[in-house]
Amino acid sequence: MSSSLFTPHTINGIELANRLVMAPMTRNRADADGVATDSMVTYYAQRAGAGLIVTEGTQPSAVGQGYPNTPGIHTAEQTAAWRRVTDAVHARGGRIFLQLMHAGRISHPSLQPDGGLPVAPSPVRPAGQVFTTEGLQDFVEPRALETDEVEQTVRDFAEAARLAVHEAGFDGVEVHGANGYLPHQFLAEGTNQRTDRYGGSVENRVRFLIEATTAVAGAVGADRVGVRVSPANSFNDIVEHETEETYAAVVAGLQPLGLAYLHVVEGPPTVTEKIRSNWSRALIVNPAFSLETTAENLQALLDDERADLVAVGRAFIANPDLVRRLQEGAELNVGDPSSFYGGTDAGYIDYPALEQTA
Repeated sequence: MSSSLFTPHTINGIELANRLVMAPMTRNRADADGVATDSMVTYYAQRAGAGLIVTEGTQPSAVGQGYPNTPGIHTAEQTAAWRRVTDAVHARGGRIFLQLMHAGRISHPSLQPDGGLPVAPSPVRPAGQVFTTEGLQDFVEPRALETDEVEQTVRDFAEAARLAVHEAGFDGVEVHGANGYLPHQFLAEGTNQRTDRYGGSVENRVRFLIEATTAVAGAVGADRVGVRVSPANSFNDIVEHETEETYAAVVAGLQPLGLAYLHVVEGPPTVTEKIRSNWSRALIVNPAFSLETTAENLQALLDDERADLVAVGRAFIANPDLVRRLQEGAELNVGDPSSFYGGTDAGYIDYPALEQTA
């Protein structure tokens, strides 16, 4: 096996120590005001061995919050706290992008300013329940954004990106267009029933993601921007019927911007192949739950030229030194799902590194 998984790589001038990316994962450890905590500083610093860290989803506005204790990047206090995180990661030689995540309809009035309704492309209620400070509660029917509010949301993304890069010290930002959150809600026919320029045709449904990404690139430079997508992912009650056409239009709209990367949560392999063939810049592939996390499996994604970098999620939760463990063929710690979302430092920053195990 070649060692390319563990060799340095450069994306748009950003030097990475290896091609292993820590995927964004919600951990619900911010304080009630969406401010990063001391434990979050430790958590990300522990994992600085990743070629690139992409943070947990971070709301660009108060309206964008979807779950309790998720961090924001829209106040001075939030921005200053994130600076402590980036300083700690950089001190260990790491690189870190902030993921900008607007939850859209995947929220609840108890998490919204003044108890308002969550917003969405259209008033389509998701099936199921959402985590709130009062436990699981049924989703509510969201309020459709007015056209001028969509435009304001685009500006919110751009301002959040500016704060992240120019004030909080991030190496870049990732626009979260996946997993059933607001940009994905615009992409999918089941959640986007609009009749203005943001709905109807494929070209109109991809418009919000393209405009938001363009605005973010204008705020911080395209070389500091990535986008995450998840073709055919039904998470959060998403219904897509025109997957191939939709993501062909997404790639066509993003390609001219000169972004740092496109990050694909892999769905149908044929869609990934088409994205690969039409995307000329760095491609990160996250195999999600389809592969066991081994060096051989991850290397195969590079050897097959399906990806330039490989993103891994849950294995990084339990293995702060995951890169070293994979490189040395060491046994991986097993994560405790009961502590994935919220809680104390247990199951967050207490997983042992190899030296501690020995």
